[in-house]
Amino acid sequence: MFTGLIRYLGAYESRSPRPGGARLRISAVPELLERTELGASIAVNGACLTVVARDPRHFEADLSEETLERTTLGRLAKGAMLHIEPSLRVGDPLDGHLVSGHVDAVGRLLERPRDEGVWRFSMPVELAPMMAAKASVAVDGISLTLVECGLDWFTVALIPATVRSTRLAGMRPGAEVNLEVDPVGRFVARNLALRNGDEKLRAFADRGWA
Repeated sequence: MFTGLIRYLGAYESRSPRPGGARLRISAVPELLERTELGASIAVNGACLTVVARDPRHFEADLSEETLERTTLGRLAKGAMLHIEPSLRVGDPLDGHLVSGHVDAVGRLLERPRDEGVWRFSMPVELAPMMAAKASVAVDGISLTLVECGLDWFTVALIPATVRSTRLAGMRPGAEVNLEVDPVGRFVARNLALRNGDEKLRAFADRGWA
């Protein structure tokens, strides 16, 4: 589990093919790598990955074909800035919200102010039943509070400190982002699906959002 608070930034170095997927090589600061063991879970732009190799300046993680298809990690540009968060340890403060690192969908930045204020993102319409004002959403792994929600869009309010300390500072409209809904919304949607028989919600209950 993660909190959605981004304390570390890294950079995408390379991707090499592997049977059933690919391996990413990511540079990171020594402070993070010193606490990162082989087999540890680490969130990269909101996607939970497993560390399979490391050295004093880099770590590597294997991605399945599904992860490559369902997240932005399969189409990163070399040198791209990445949000990195190690998994929670017992006793760590939970200052954000519970984030599983299981990306639900990819959205896009639609509108942004210069720095602080309300940002608008697109989302697949299938996520709408799990999004609500004042609930939480993880955008590229960042824990944010929803302001408004439409059928295929949502807005979040950002403060300058969050923008300056993340890759959002250089993000432009059209950029893709990984989205993870609030876990509470996920379970409410499943409960309603099983009780009411709504076709879209039932599809979620049976196999998750495609």
